[in-house]
Amino acid sequence: MPEGGPAIGLDFGARRIGIAVLGEMGLAPQGLATLHNGPGGPDWMTLDRIVGDWKPACLVLGLPLRMDGSEGPMAAVVRRFGAQLQRRYGLPLHWVDERLSSHAAALALRGCDLSAKKRRRVLDQAAACEILSTFLEGGRP
Repeated sequence: MPEGGPAIGLDFGARRIGIAVLGEMGLAPQGLATLHNGPGGPDWMTLDRIVGDWKPACLVLGLPLRMDGSEGPMAAVVRRFGAQLQRRYGLPLHWVDERLSSHAAALALRGCDLSAKKRRRVLDQAAACEILSTFLEGGRP
């Protein structure tokens, strides 16, 4: 658990980036936002605001590994995004194996009383929560 502030978790995707926060008490991650991502890059203005408001001690970024543990093409894209995060915010960055995090998030959301539309809207945030939970358990690549 980081000291000096919360941890911000990020689930990077080609179209969306899920954002979640884990407070200093480490009780349970909570979803914060889903940012647009695309050819022009991520929504840096919103991410800047989130980082400024929460003043995290560190960032936790899910690394998409193949089932055999190797890195594929998407892992290289995520590593470049991680380098941008470090340059932009100067915060410690922790990598977490995110294999099946979206699947686990979808299963967890199915058990909630939410419409399919609402589940789709918060899926990326729920995946970021799964990444933070994995971080808490020490599941780093």
